[in-house]
Parts: sequence; structure tokens; C-alpha cells
Amino acid sequence: MFRKASDFFAGFVLGFLTGALVALLFAPRRGEETRALLQEKGIELRERALEKVEELQEKGKKIIEEGKEVAAQRREELLKKLGA
Repeated sequence: MFRKASDFFAGFVLGFLTGALVALLFAPRRGEETRALLQEKGIELRERALEKVEELQEKGKKIIEEGKEVAAQRREELLKKLGA
């Protein structure tokens, strides 16, 4: 599940970058304007990517904690059955 989300995010970012690059290269702007726009979009993309990384890290932490809880519950159930 986590692998699929990261694959999707990587594909999304790659597609976004490709589309942005093509659009900027074919846009009728001067070099200075294009470079400034590229820098601005790069900063925005970096911020969004960092937000997504944080979101995925939080989801990962929650999944790990839930897994630990389930494992502890299963362990207790197993110990009870073995002790009975």
C-alpha cells in the first residue's frame, strides 16, 4: 500500500516537471522571465514535495504503530492459548 502511494507520487512529480518544462520552453517569454518563472515554480514544487514527504512519513508512522499494536494483541492471544 505504501509502495503504491510513493510510486504514484513519483510519477505525479515526474509528469508535473515534464509538463512544466515543455510549457516553459514553448512559452513566448524572454530568458530572464523564463528563468525567474522556473525558479519560482521550482520553489513551489519543492515546498509541495516536502509537504507530501511529511504526509507520507506521518502515514508511515501511523501504520507502524498500528502494526505494533496488532502484533502485541496477537502475541497476547497466542500466549493465552498456549497457557490454557
